[in-house]
Amino acid sequence: MDKFTQYFLTGLAILGSFAAFAAAQRFFSPREEDRSPISDISDMEGRETSAFSRLEGSKNFWDRLDLFFARGLGLERKLEEEYMLLGSPRGTDPLKMLHTKQLLALALPIAFYFASKSPLVLIFAPLGFMLPDTIYYPRKIRSRQDDIIRNFPTFVDLAALMIESGLDYMTAFDRIVKLAPVKTGLEVEVERTINEVQLGYSRRDALRRLAMRTGLQEMRSFVGLIIQSDELGTSLVELLRNYSTDMRFRRLNKAEKLAAQASTKMLIPLFIFIFPTVFILMLAPMISDLMTGGMPF
Repeated sequence: MDKFTQYFLTGLAILGSFAAFAAAQRFFSPREEDRSPISDISDMEGRETSAFSRLEGSKNFWDRLDLFFARGLGLERKLEEEYMLLGSPRGTDPLKMLHTKQLLALALPIAFYFASKSPLVLIFAPLGFMLPDTIYYPRKIRSRQDDIIRNFPTFVDLAALMIESGLDYMTAFDRIVKLAPVKTGLEVEVERTINEVQLGYSRRDALRRLAMRTGLQEMRSFVGLIIQSDELGTSLVELLRNYSTDMRFRRLNKAEKLAAQASTKMLIPLFIFIFPTVFILMLAPMISDLMTGGMPF
């Protein structure tokens, strides 16, 4: 095979891999009719401050390239949501997250090329591009959500107790945040909600933004209970107590389910590591005697 054919096939493989990635990205992205109301609120409130909106109309080549990757591959909304679910950490933004994906798409094929000296490793560029979305960001989001949900039942119980004593629910939230010895992700998000109300957001919008930032079904149900209580005038204390009890019951069921699955999951290391070691220890003397002249009996 001559060099021209080799380079042509390499380029074709690269283009084909990117085309397959783009097609898969568009196929698995949610359709417009499947989007939730919270996603619609996110779009309406975040479109003007989107990290990619300032790239529109730019004549810089790199800005146009970033905009192509963000909107051509349908990544703009996904990166915005991932950044929000990460807690909007300082030092990064959706545009920098896109740059990280681009650098990995460039660095991974180069690393494989120096290891194998084959130009065909360039097809690993889409793998590097997808790596943060499949491994790093989901794990960080899951860790943050676990940190938020860990103390959530206690927070709901304290809120119900303070509301029963005569405090407004927003004042009760503020009191709990101020009395917390260590601010976890839950206290940070509730404090942010209180600040938004003080800045002029309505309570309903601030609570919906709280549910939107955490991405937790438990938080969405909690916000729904508060909004329902405001609209219907029902007792919020009883709703919160029942909800806290139900949440603890579901956590107990989840723990029991994980405990029941533990014995099954232990079979994998048992068969791979422990059984072979036991067989080796039991059969090694016999095999050694057979190889050195037969059995002693």
